[in-house]
Amino acid sequence: MSEAVSSMQPNGQAASAVRTDIPARLDRLPWSRFHLLLVVALGITWILDGLEVTIVGSIGPVLQNANTLRLSSAQLGAIASFYVIGAVVGALLSGWATDRHGRRRIFYLTLCVYLAGVLLSALSWNFWSFAIFRVITGIGIGGEYSAVNSAIDELIPARYRGRIDLIVNGSFWLGALAGAGASVLILNPRWLAPDIGWRLGFAVGGIIGLAVLLLRRWVPESPRWLITHCRTAQAQQAMQTIEQRVASSTRHALAAAEGDFVVHPRKVFGLAIILKSSLGRNRNRSILSLVLMVGQAFLYNGVFFTYGLVLTHFYAVPAPRVGLYVLPLTVGNFIGPLLLGPLFDTIGRKKMICGTFTVSAVLLFIIAALFSAGVLTAVTQTVAWMVIFFFASAAASSAYLTVSELFPLETRALAIAVFYALGTGIGGSLAPLLFGWLAGTGSSTLVSAGYAVAAVLMLAAALAELKLGVNAERRSLESISEPLSSAG
Repeated sequence: MSEAVSSMQPNGQAASAVRTDIPARLDRLPWSRFHLLLVVALGITWILDGLEVTIVGSIGPVLQNANTLRLSSAQLGAIASFYVIGAVVGALLSGWATDRHGRRRIFYLTLCVYLAGVLLSALSWNFWSFAIFRVITGIGIGGEYSAVNSAIDELIPARYRGRIDLIVNGSFWLGALAGAGASVLILNPRWLAPDIGWRLGFAVGGIIGLAVLLLRRWVPESPRWLITHCRTAQAQQAMQTIEQRVASSTRHALAAAEGDFVVHPRKVFGLAIILKSSLGRNRNRSILSLVLMVGQAFLYNGVFFTYGLVLTHFYAVPAPRVGLYVLPLTVGNFIGPLLLGPLFDTIGRKKMICGTFTVSAVLLFIIAALFSAGVLTAVTQTVAWMVIFFFASAAASSAYLTVSELFPLETRALAIAVFYALGTGIGGSLAPLLFGWLAGTGSSTLVSAGYAVAAVLMLAAALAELKLGVNAERRSLESISEPLSSAG
């Protein structure tokens, strides 16, 4: 329940504080059909992102043909960077809007922007048109991150939050799997002309996106957000609807909720309050979040946006067969978070985050040495990446989990956006340009040096987690980071 209590705002104006048990009521819920639908409807974001990244990576060599867009290796790397830059801009805009206007409204808007971008991408006629349309697509996908991650963390019970976050973020690789499989079909010249096949690849994302618009009507606004933004009645109604759905699907009476706290709602929490929180009492958490995001973004954007170039330039793999090598990588990347995810809720956040980043770094150093020595083949390098990304995928997903857990509710979406933007802007946008240029040189030594840089960044992330990490497993969001509104 929620009840008004007497309070004063810092500026002296009378206001009503609210004592609420909504967080406790959400965390005590059993797993149900409601939570499954929530994960599917919101988690589809990462599937779409994986689809986009993999299709562009797989069709990259085809886009260099005279019959298509005639892109150079450097331009392919630039296209990947344009997409990432769009995602950064979208994340920042969405993060601010999500904390200000709510989770539900924004994740509808960002999905529509994505749909526009992906359909326009299929109509590209040269480098610059393709680049602009990829920016629009990136704005939609980046905008999804803040709204969706916030909503999922605030609606999933605490005891499941770690594994669900990892699985949802890891579902990126289901999209990558679909993209790799689709590329094998659409790039086969016996079935489709080269300038038609690659365009159809973007239609897959458009179709999935349209279906998601229908699914999301089942997702309510976050009661946690509503209760802190002067919408107490709506928060109660949303909470009661969720409880009714859960009780109906489980056919069991819900356990009593234990624990409440007082919040001082505001319609708007100013940027000054948010910055003071992030750079003041949460400064160490901000440093940790940045290091984790930079490390994983550099590795993933560098390797996956340009793996097609490595296969064609160093192993003479025909362009239409690139997808066959990407397929097993996507499987390894999804299995990692799926199997390791529960351990983040049992063994604990710090041990698992530190462990997965460290193992990934060590294995990266090894593959860098082997690639430089020229002892790998297309098959053995793909197998090596499967092993590395089994651990690295869980590590990358845990970076998003860390950011979404460690900051107050009122600034959660913006925090996700800012650290995603900084991490991706620093590591994600530079890595494709760097690896695209390295692959274009034809030097295995230079490419292996790029892999070594990625390993150093992953190792730095592991050390940061060891020093600054928080044991957040099975704890309510409010106990991990006290809401700004609870202090009045």
